[in-house]
Amino acid sequence: EKENVPAILDAWFGGTEAGVALSDVLFGDVNPSGKLTMTFPKNVGQVPMYYARKVTGRPLLETDTWFHKFKTNYLDVDNKPVYPFGYGLSYTEFTYSDVTLSSPEMNAEGEVTAQVTVTNTGDRDGKEVVQMYIRDVVGSITRPVKELKGFEKIFLKAGESRTVTFTISREILEFYNHELEKVVEPGEFHVFIGKDSDTDNMAVLKLI
Repeated sequence: EKENVPAILDAWFGGTEAGVALSDVLFGDVNPSGKLTMTFPKNVGQVPMYYARKVTGRPLLETDTWFHKFKTNYLDVDNKPVYPFGYGLSYTEFTYSDVTLSSPEMNAEGEVTAQVTVTNTGDRDGKEVVQMYIRDVVGSITRPVKELKGFEKIFLKAGESRTVTFTISREILEFYNHELEKVVEPGEFHVFIGKDSDTDNMAVLKLI
C-alpha cells in the first residue's frame, strides 16, 4: 500500500462514532494529527521490531550499502521499518530547527533545557506532536539506541512558528544497573527532537 497510495488512514477501533470522525478527516473538515504508537515492519521477517532496541555488535551504518557482509542486516530487506514509532501525517507540513541546549554539559543534580523551533510551512492550520528521544551512548549495561523521554502536542496556524522546550534532569537520564539500583552515569548523551523516532536532528550533552 505504501508504494501505491499517497496516504493511509489508520483508524484502529474508533467506537460507534468512528464513522463520523473518519468522514471529518477524509473530507478535510479536520486536520489529522495522530502518531503511531508502534513500529510497523516491512515484513514479518523483521519482527520483533521496535525503536528502543539495543545496539548490535556489528551495526549497519547509515553510510553503508543496503547489504554488507558481516554486519547486522537482512538478505532480502533493509533494516528500516515501513513506518517508525511516532510517525504520522497531516494536511500540512512542519519543519524543525536544529536542536539547541542551554549548556553542553550538566552534572548529575543539575538541569539542561533542549529546544527546537517548529514551523508550519504548509497552507493549513494543524497540530504536531514534538518528540524528544535520548540515547545514553555508553553505560555499565547495554542501553537502547533511543528512548522517548518527552513529547508535546502544539497547534500552529499556517506559517506560524513556536519554540518547544524540554527539561533534561537526572530522572530522565537514570536507569537500573545490573544490581537493580537506579543510577545515572557520567558520559555522552545524544538528544534528538523531531516528528518521529527516526529523526536524526540531534545535539550532544555531556554528563559530568
